[in-house]
Amino acid sequence: MSKILAMRARSILNSRGNPTVECDVKTNDGLFRASVPSGASTGIHEALELRDGKKEYLGLGVQQAIHNVNTIIAKKLIGKNPAQQKELDETLIKLDSTENKTKLGANAILAASMALCKAGAASQDEPLYSHIAHLFGTKKVTLPVPAFNIINGGKHAGNKLDIQEYMILPTRAKSFSEALRMGSEIYHTLKKQLENKYGKMATNVGDEGGFAPPFTCIEEPFDAIMDALITLGYTKQVKLGIDCAANSFWKHGTYVVEGKTASPDDLITLYEQLTQNYPLVSIEDPFYEEDYEHFAELKRTLPHTQIVGDDLLCTTVERMKKALHFGSCNALLLKINQIGTITEALNAAHLARQHSWNIMTSHRSGETEDTFIADLSVGISSGQIKSGAPARGERIAKYNQLLRIEEELDKKAVYAGKTLKFGHAQ
Repeated sequence: MSKILAMRARSILNSRGNPTVECDVKTNDGLFRASVPSGASTGIHEALELRDGKKEYLGLGVQQAIHNVNTIIAKKLIGKNPAQQKELDETLIKLDSTENKTKLGANAILAASMALCKAGAASQDEPLYSHIAHLFGTKKVTLPVPAFNIINGGKHAGNKLDIQEYMILPTRAKSFSEALRMGSEIYHTLKKQLENKYGKMATNVGDEGGFAPPFTCIEEPFDAIMDALITLGYTKQVKLGIDCAANSFWKHGTYVVEGKTASPDDLITLYEQLTQNYPLVSIEDPFYEEDYEHFAELKRTLPHTQIVGDDLLCTTVERMKKALHFGSCNALLLKINQIGTITEALNAAHLARQHSWNIMTSHRSGETEDTFIADLSVGISSGQIKSGAPARGERIAKYNQLLRIEEELDKKAVYAGKTLKFGHAQ
């Protein structure tokens, strides 16, 4: 039986140049390393990302979280079997003993949980995605449809766009590798067209690699993307998605969109018009994080559209149950750092599956080169993955890992786009 011999955490920098936690777990099988991401557009119900609040790194240091791994967590887990993910995660949860991981920090706990999962896979002599599939109970894995964020707005860019992400989903590609190729071609075609029309400044990129052109109107990015699709002949193969991140334009009890106040009904009308005018099949966080009722009303209004809960759900079973009560969503955005352990993330995915929700495995805007979520998306057969544009090393790392998994699966590699459906959960 493999045993945990040592654990050690350190501070590294994420893609925004801010500190984050990296954890090493040493077992009889070798050394296993994981690092955690950090969000910019975060929900108030997310597990706590513990920051030092001191002079170093302008208050964003993570030395306390590192200390918690190297002392409290390591002391409790050394000698344990890394294959026992559920038991190890339960130990981490009990060690913290708070609702939102405020004692040890979700960044400390998740770094340990991810590294332990990698060590557990090695102890079973299986790839990480296969190990996750066994933990989750997946019988047949699939390669996810990538949701490429190719135009950025909101908190991810310096332009005046209210919508945070405009995404392309190559649902009718024949394989993941073809979907990635199509995404790259669209990205570079869009870049050329934006540069020709607006100049090189228009192709500066946001946190997730998408372009941040000087658009101010919600429809402008859709039109630009459609021009690229038409140029390449991909209008039938590619669908569109948006992450509204409506918390960012919810101000003083009302929504402010394009400089004007808007009611929830106004937004429903807007989203309905967008789905009529463009091949828009996925809308994430269309209202602020407590508005379960209008999420539900939008789902009823747009029966053929995926309504994704991110800040609304925070990958938390309790908030998902509330959304189920109201009928708010038909898709979960799965962000492991919102909840803090792999087991809790898998529990959220299980609940989504039980109610026929779609699942979109997601990165964060402040990422590392860790590829864990690529294996996670395959292991639970989430069907969709959001890891930014087909650009920037920390984003590409996840897509490249999916290429490796596709190659490893060979003829058994099934691309989820062939069966992915949008619309109401049954």
